[in-house]
Amino acid sequence: MQNEQLSLTQEWDKTFPQSDAVSHEKVTFTNLYGITLAADLYRPRAAAPDARLAAIAVCGPFGAVKEQASGLYAQHLAEAGYLTIAFDPSFTGESGGAARFNASPDLNTEDFMAAVDYLSNRPDVDPERVGIVGICGWGGIALNAAAADPRIKVTLVSTMYDMTRISGNGYFDADDSADKRNAARRAMAAVRTEEYASGQHRRAGGCLDYPAPTDTPLFVQQYSAYYKTPRGYHARSLNSNEGWNVTGTLAYANARFLHYTNEIENAVLVIHGEKAHSRYMGEDAFAHMMDGNPQPENKELYIVPGATHCDLYDGGEGNFIPWEKIEGFFGRYL
Repeated sequence: MQNEQLSLTQEWDKTFPQSDAVSHEKVTFTNLYGITLAADLYRPRAAAPDARLAAIAVCGPFGAVKEQASGLYAQHLAEAGYLTIAFDPSFTGESGGAARFNASPDLNTEDFMAAVDYLSNRPDVDPERVGIVGICGWGGIALNAAAADPRIKVTLVSTMYDMTRISGNGYFDADDSADKRNAARRAMAAVRTEEYASGQHRRAGGCLDYPAPTDTPLFVQQYSAYYKTPRGYHARSLNSNEGWNVTGTLAYANARFLHYTNEIENAVLVIHGEKAHSRYMGEDAFAHMMDGNPQPENKELYIVPGATHCDLYDGGEGNFIPWEKIEGFFGRYL
């Protein structure tokens, strides 16, 4: 497997301050489809050079980059003693793959498993102690990967979306009908025809400029307050800029995740905000995962009091990310 030659930024360009307690470097690895992924690696400085550490791969939110929330989670967990990576998915950020700004439920699940491949083969990692963290849309992807790959010993799902459900059913399942899905399919098919003729992909647009209009849903305003302000803006983030290709997430609308998650034997922690618009997806995913699960005792749903969806990206104004809960769970099972 040959790595693509990627152009990686070497300066610190994250949306959070650098920690003196961990070392940082850029790394790359290749997935089974030959796409080279770029990652930030964080290693605790206190760890002995010859130590074999437990390791965690982090990704998300959907349309974000590793310099945003996933990097924050990765650096914090490295401060807690883990070797961690935060990676950009295929076709986005500093990772490879063409055409750009596309997503796939199959490819993105593979991205997580490729991260496990990479970590499991590092000499400073114990391959029997590898976990993953999926944030927002990558929460559903993380559960999908955990159902497929028993090497993933612990999965943390934070403020999750099931992107296949939201793409096929709309928010709060408001578009869950054959008529509405067929209308969306016809519209997307017309876009595909136009784009093939022009040879150009149109972008769907990222988050609304801040402040978003007050007549938009509150969660739309909250996305703008994260992605479109210094709090979370990044030049490579799709959500901060022009968004995905119009047809870039088409595969998600015609697929369904989580079918086999009730067969996950290893540990899973699902955390969600009490006030998050997306809370129903996390609770439903957890309920299905527990339905007949052979190992229910290592699964947990934790609702963070007062937290909204985006509060679990970076803590928000209330420092809402429950680090003690997260570190305790990884410490128990990883």
